[in-house]
Amino acid sequence: MSIDLASFTPVRSLAGGLLIGLASAVLYAGAGRIAGISGIAAGLLPRSPSDERAWRALFTVGLLATSALIAGFAPSMFSSPTASLATVVLGGLLVGVGTRLANGCTSGHGVCGLSRRSPRSLASVLTFMFCAGVTVLLTAPHGAAR
Repeated sequence: MSIDLASFTPVRSLAGGLLIGLASAVLYAGAGRIAGISGIAAGLLPRSPSDERAWRALFTVGLLATSALIAGFAPSMFSSPTASLATVVLGGLLVGVGTRLANGCTSGHGVCGLSRRSPRSLASVLTFMFCAGVTVLLTAPHGAAR
C-alpha cells in the first residue's frame, strides 16, 4: 500500500486530533461529561431531561459554528461527497444505527472511552477499525488498498 502524498495531510490531521482531544478534555474536566457526539445529539431529543439540553445544544451549536467559520476562511479543507444523495443519507442512517448498537460513536469510544480505559470502548474501537478495513478492501478500486 502506498500513501497518496497529494492527499496526505499529517499536520492538519494532528491539529484536528489535538483540538478534538482538547475539547473532550475541557468538557470532561469542566462539566464531567463525555464528548460522544451521538450521545450529545440524542440528548437533544424531546424525551431527554430538559436540564440536559442546554449544554448539549451549546456544544452542537459550537460544532456547527466552528465548521461554518472554517468553511468561510478555508473552504479547501472541505470536500463535497462524490456519492449520490441517497447513498449519503443511507450511510448516515447506518452510522446512526451503528452508534445505537455500539452504545456510542467513534468520538465517544475512541477518544473518551479509551482515555478512561473502558473495556467496552476498546471492544467497540477494535470493531470499528476492523469493519473500516473490510469496507476499504471491498469498496476501494482494484489495487488501491494494497
